[in-house]
Amino acid sequence: MRKRKPKVRVIAPDPRYNDPMVTQFVNNMMWEGKKSTTLTIFYDALDIVRERLKADEHNTWKKALNNVMPMVEVRSRRIGGATFQIPTEIRPKRKVSIGMKWLIRFARTRSGKGMAEKLAAEIIAASKNEGNAVKKKEDTHRMAEANRAFAHFRT
Repeated sequence: MRKRKPKVRVIAPDPRYNDPMVTQFVNNMMWEGKKSTTLTIFYDALDIVRERLKADEHNTWKKALNNVMPMVEVRSRRIGGATFQIPTEIRPKRKVSIGMKWLIRFARTRSGKGMAEKLAAEIIAASKNEGNAVKKKEDTHRMAEANRAFAHFRT
């Protein structure tokens, strides 16, 4: 057991938008430590979003992220020999983290040419409350709603 909580690491803001959440997103998307490559892909994706929607790309990305972030999740808990799916509220930092990971995951599985194109398509879809990442959020909420009867087992 830990004696105290670990210190929260401060994430440096990104160069273009001066936003630490962008850096966190890029860090999640990065493979094999290639941060500059990932940053280029992310900026290219946002340029594509600006081009297609004729709107502020950073706000569109934030809106997409908010549409993808889940409010509740189900956690497995073993009680009296049976395993129950117990719905629990999610901490704000975990919400953001899950939302980012879903957006990246479903952008990767999307069909298209190049990651920037795929990510742009997923961001645009999520900002309109469509796409696979939003569907995943709705499925998670539906599952939590279905298991609401076990909410009293929460610790």
